[in-house]
Amino acid sequence: MLPSAEHRLLNQQSPTYQRLKSRAARKAERLTGENVVMDCGWGRLLMAHTFADSEELAAALLEESSGRRDIAMYVADPHVVLSHAPQDLFLDPSDTYRLNLATWRPGFTPGTGFTIHRVQTRADARGLNELYLKRGMVSADPDFIWDSRTSRQLIHLVAEDDVTGEIIGTVTGINHLRVFNDPDAGSSLWCLAVDPATPRPGVGRALVNYLADYFKARGLAFMDLSVMHDNEEAKALYENLGFTQVRTFAVKRKNAINDALYIGPELEGDLNPYARIITDEARRRGIHVNVLDAREGYFELTHGGKQVTCRESLSDHTSAVAMSRVASKAVAHKTLVRAGLRVPDHRLAGDREADLAFLLEHGSVVVKPVDGEQGQGVSVDVRDPESLESAIDLARVHSDAVLVEQYCPGEDLRIVIIGYEVVAAAIRRPAEVIGNGRHSIRTLIQKQSRRRSAATDGESSIPLDDETERCVAQAGYALGDVLEEGKRLAVRKTANLHTGGTLHDVTGRLHPELRRAAVQAAHALDIPVVGLDMMVPSVESGEYVLIEANERPGLANHEPQPTAEKFLDFLFPLSRPRRAESE
Repeated sequence: MLPSAEHRLLNQQSPTYQRLKSRAARKAERLTGENVVMDCGWGRLLMAHTFADSEELAAALLEESSGRRDIAMYVADPHVVLSHAPQDLFLDPSDTYRLNLATWRPGFTPGTGFTIHRVQTRADARGLNELYLKRGMVSADPDFIWDSRTSRQLIHLVAEDDVTGEIIGTVTGINHLRVFNDPDAGSSLWCLAVDPATPRPGVGRALVNYLADYFKARGLAFMDLSVMHDNEEAKALYENLGFTQVRTFAVKRKNAINDALYIGPELEGDLNPYARIITDEARRRGIHVNVLDAREGYFELTHGGKQVTCRESLSDHTSAVAMSRVASKAVAHKTLVRAGLRVPDHRLAGDREADLAFLLEHGSVVVKPVDGEQGQGVSVDVRDPESLESAIDLARVHSDAVLVEQYCPGEDLRIVIIGYEVVAAAIRRPAEVIGNGRHSIRTLIQKQSRRRSAATDGESSIPLDDETERCVAQAGYALGDVLEEGKRLAVRKTANLHTGGTLHDVTGRLHPELRRAAVQAAHALDIPVVGLDMMVPSVESGEYVLIEANERPGLANHEPQPTAEKFLDFLFPLSRPRRAESE
């Protein structure tokens, strides 16, 4: 029964009603107030169109905390904002895209093999942040992510692999209506990230669609996102999903995180990721960079009166003798054995009968060129005479001398030493595909290879060669076979990045004995910067076999570990940032 008008009036005069009305008014004032700033964990989002005064917006941006990235979005007059702090602020070279939720419909079937949900556990929060670090994004405190798990303003979604339980993707959404009672009922998408090592297709699309559906169900009108102006691949994805460009601007503060956006023209030449990670860090520190040969990764660094020439992570500080010692796998093995370190049994190939006898003795062998690199010409887990002969012929394409080595099963561990200290460690896993019950193994390899190439600037791809065909056949398949749904198949035996392998950081879990052996090996080889490859039963175990050393380890492969920073600390100790001096 509805109350009478008189009864409603009496109720409105009651203390309870007045208290509730006052609380609602305070809440409305908080939501619709000017100068709206939203803490997102990685930094603050400043809703510029809620700032009536451009000087106040500039001042708010200058309050950015160290190590954070603040963004002022929806700036109508960026030139006016920049005029208040021209030395500290810059116009972000990003475009804004908008999805009209009123007319939006998902345009494809969701991916399989993973589940999308909000952060549910602290492990989810940690996995989300680890993914940020892996993708080179600004980190967020896992405690902040955990505390925000039930927020109706800030929505953290994760994609969880159904088999491994790993967080393989994430996206963050902001409900503008909840944040500041947005009269336009908008929302925005931030921090879309997918693990480059995951073989699951369609994770990014599924996350965008899930978030759009979430906001649409809550009556919001649109969803915006910001994307770099030259990221054509991402733009194509968003346009395919129905996003269109919106003419608005963003302003950020000049800091070490944003410096690539305002530091000036790129260095001449197309440096590969292994050289670029070093030169980018050098430029952040004020170290002059002179590119000598971009294609081969040569550059010159100058700081004060000191000059160092590098080829990626190989520098003047590595002697020619040390380099030649490491470059020859046979010589490196002898050196490590003399130092009392464990290496697999091995021999130089040449005598066919002796090679076969070695295979029979060990049951399985690895065949590799003595002077090879990047996994070229390497055959792993060779078990029969015919395969042994083919593997030796393949290795001879890359080197006159060929090593036949005892096959040691276990996890493939890469440890990076800089200045005779352990800086990073990662388990390397061979390229694999996951069946969907529809595509052939060849097609799955091609699709996975394209994803790996896109995620590594073309450095990683899976060759469709005799070695891949041999590995697939050894597992009982042919390249034309359709792999059943959910079935995982390793299509290479080597875990080298260049042949599609993936790296998984284990620096914090490394057993002290493995650290000790790695440092001892670097000293024995007399090489201050080196990547050491071991086969281990577990990174938590002290057992190991040293497989080989690499005089030019790829520092770009070991995020989130600060490999480039440590490399420049080693070359130019006086260039260390002030914050690093107190560590």
